[in-house]
Amino acid sequence: MAGKRRQFGRVRKLPSGRYQARYVGPDGLLRPAPETFRTKRDADAWLADKQTEMRRGDWHDPDAGKVPFGEYAAAWINERELTTTTRQLYGSLLRHHLEPVFGSVDVAEISPPFVRRWRADKLAAGTGPTTVAKAYALLRGIMGTAVADQMIRRNPCTIKGASTVHTPERPTATVQEVYDLADAVQPRYRALVLMAGFLGLRWGELVGLHRRDIDLDAGAVRVRRSVAELNNGAREIKAPKSAAGKRTVSVPAVIVPDIRDHLERYAEPGADGRVFVGAKGATPRRNHFNRLWRKACEETGVKDLHFHDLRHTGNTLAASTGASTRELMARMGHSTARAALIYQHASAERDRLIADALSGLVDRGRKTRPEPKGHAGDTTD
Repeated sequence: MAGKRRQFGRVRKLPSGRYQARYVGPDGLLRPAPETFRTKRDADAWLADKQTEMRRGDWHDPDAGKVPFGEYAAAWINERELTTTTRQLYGSLLRHHLEPVFGSVDVAEISPPFVRRWRADKLAAGTGPTTVAKAYALLRGIMGTAVADQMIRRNPCTIKGASTVHTPERPTATVQEVYDLADAVQPRYRALVLMAGFLGLRWGELVGLHRRDIDLDAGAVRVRRSVAELNNGAREIKAPKSAAGKRTVSVPAVIVPDIRDHLERYAEPGADGRVFVGAKGATPRRNHFNRLWRKACEETGVKDLHFHDLRHTGNTLAASTGASTRELMARMGHSTARAALIYQHASAERDRLIADALSGLVDRGRKTRPEPKGHAGDTTD
């Protein structure tokens, strides 16, 4: 009796004795299995799984992922609306850290073990953990799009926490250190240091300020733009990196006279005049200012403090006032609560230390109370 004719796919025995499975895909092309099988039963089982995929609409073209990663990654970057600085960062990560290993490999051939080996080799070779984390995050983003494009079934970047950038805790300048540094730096940058320290503004936001952005009568600074320095030395004026970055920050009254003095002596005239300009009339460059900053740190004895660390001072002080998470987010220009919660946690820890110290002072300062004496009518059981 003749066997029942197969309804889906074909199986044939090869001269080697192994079995090959083939089927016609939704695209009308004859598709062989990617491997041969030891038994006919194994080949039948593979075809059954493939038929189930097609019935569920879960089938994907096995040739779709046969595109070199380097080519796909370059297109991925070009297709996105990125700021110039982000585009430069991604391009650098791709050229120096991803393309040398994955560039000529088909997207479909990048597997979880392949990704794990790449990451381990990078770290073993001395590449900084922060750089590796950023490169891994970029790889994961690109491969995630490949999944959405139905080029591959699953993202091979499965290492938990590998894209998290662990930055060491930076020092926070005290109020006195901020004033000492402001006094030590060139006078035209005194207000810049104070505004960084007590308003928590970023470098790019500070050098992007115009006169019309500062209203000292209302005690407010409006952040509407930022100046970014590109790898080729050019500068780009752009909006802050998130919608939350456009904000109005209230100015502590104690530094209003310093800002007013700066506007009178150093800022360009007119509503569109730049607030901070160098001695030759140009927008200050970060590398030039860093030399002045390091000199001021040496003179004041402040060690291992970056200019950006002044932002931590302003945010920590703001958190210590009891500001809510939403209020801190608005002042800092953050769209998520993560950073605000960090400053609130640091403030809470500091408040606990203060409370403990106060407890010690109270305990040492109060008089020892005498033990209460029993009264004549007291009895004990």
